Amino acid sequence: QVQLVESGGGLVQAGGSLRLSCAASGRPVSRYTMGWFRQAPGKEREFVGAISWSGNTYYADSVKGRLIISRDNAQKIGYLQMNSLKPEDTAVYYCAVGATWPPTRYDYWGQGTQVTVSS
Repeated sequence: QVQLVESGGGLVQAGGSLRLSCAASGRPVSRYTMGWFRQAPGKEREFVGAISWSGNTYYADSVKGRLIISRDNAQKIGYLQMNSLKPEDTAVYYCAVGATWPPTRYDYWGQGTQVTVSS
């Protein structure tokens, strides 16, 4: 079993930055992929980006250049650095892990953290 806990959400003004963290614990997953997703009120869950165990990344076109995914394997923490935030980035952000790259499925999910961007 793997447990994921997101943190770092909150209220930020448009144009500001925020860094979300995803701490993993429990049973280790060899070569796991970490993905980030978000869901705004009244909308479907949206893929943000993913990072492989070795550091390869890819992003949704909507966030390229503003959102950066990284990870610290020794600390078992994944990060989502968000820059130049816009009100449209307001959503609940989730991290998830799976065992494939490119990612085809996610086996464990965090509880989510709220990000609110004000105008």
